[in-house]
Amino acid sequence: MGLLNVAQMIPHSAVNGPGERFVLWVQGCSLHCPGCWNPATWSSRPNQMIAPLDLAEVIVSTPRIEGLTLTGGEPFEQAAELAPLAARVRGHGRSVMVFTGYELGELVTDAHQALMVSCDILVTGRYRRAERSLGLAWRGSANQRIHFLTDRYGPASMPATSECEVHIAADGRLTLTGFPPPALTENH
Repeated sequence: MGLLNVAQMIPHSAVNGPGERFVLWVQGCSLHCPGCWNPATWSSRPNQMIAPLDLAEVIVSTPRIEGLTLTGGEPFEQAAELAPLAARVRGHGRSVMVFTGYELGELVTDAHQALMVSCDILVTGRYRRAERSLGLAWRGSANQRIHFLTDRYGPASMPATSECEVHIAADGRLTLTGFPPPALTENH
């Protein structure tokens, strides 16, 4: 098992899936969806290189979280590294949600399947700027689909509309996460 290339982590978020969640953005994405909100995560250059099981221990010891959300970048491009992490998190009774730009039918490798086995919720589909919608929970564009892979969650677990939040790091760095309205993401 190799090291996981991490872009960023937030230990507590209420807008990246059901309940309070640990959010992990992976570094690296070859899809390059036009209008992507996280283009800084596209490069696969090493950022924070972390052993998956070490990170799993940090996640499961984080108080007051319901689960883990994997986003990016593209999580399934590091599926081999994320699968043991997700399995460990699930083994400690926490849920796992993954956002991917791939369609369900594209997730066919053994590594993809190993990661999906530990997923409770999978959101699939490339972001399409022309189909952007502010009224969709956990999705940025209307073509994206939510798959409930276990019976832990269902449609009743979803918020009525999209939400966003701002995190301020100790060094003053701001992170806007969730699904913000365009006025918050446009450069003026």
